[in-house]
Amino acid sequence: MESAGDKHFKFINSKTGYVIYYHSISGERTDEEVRAELREVKYRVAIQNGLYCETIYWETMREDVEL
Repeated sequence: MESAGDKHFKFINSKTGYVIYYHSISGERTDEEVRAELREVKYRVAIQNGLYCETIYWETMREDVEL
């Protein structure tokens, strides 16, 4: 279940500039836990897409953007 304090991220292929994955993390997690989870997701996304993990990076999604 999503809460108002959740943090939302997008994972981007730096070679193409395309977003290849979206991920949300509970706002109750510590910064260290968030970074650890983002690293795990980055590696999983790289493997699933057959990409070198260093070509993927994440950005925080802005809250004021309407989807």
